[in-house]
Amino acid sequence: MPVKRSAYKEIRKSKLRHFKNVSTRTEIKTLSKNFEKLIASKKTEEAKKALPHLVSKIDRAASKGVIKPNTAARKISRLMKKLSSLPKA
Repeated sequence: MPVKRSAYKEIRKSKLRHFKNVSTRTEIKTLSKNFEKLIASKKTEEAKKALPHLVSKIDRAASKGVIKPNTAARKISRLMKKLSSLPKA
């Protein structure tokens, strides 16, 4: 167990950060799955509307250190590729 008061505070901060990070990752996964469903059902217009929100979440997570920048770039690239592979509506 920690001895100093600051160590207890650091533990509390660490737990809070952990829960925020987990919730952010979960939100990104959920949005990605919803986007994948739109792509699978060939709803191009809805997918185009959903993509900017998803990309924004991924970028923000990368800037906050929740996910690594290269991982974020790779995810965004793959999402864009899937959207562009759909036939034009």
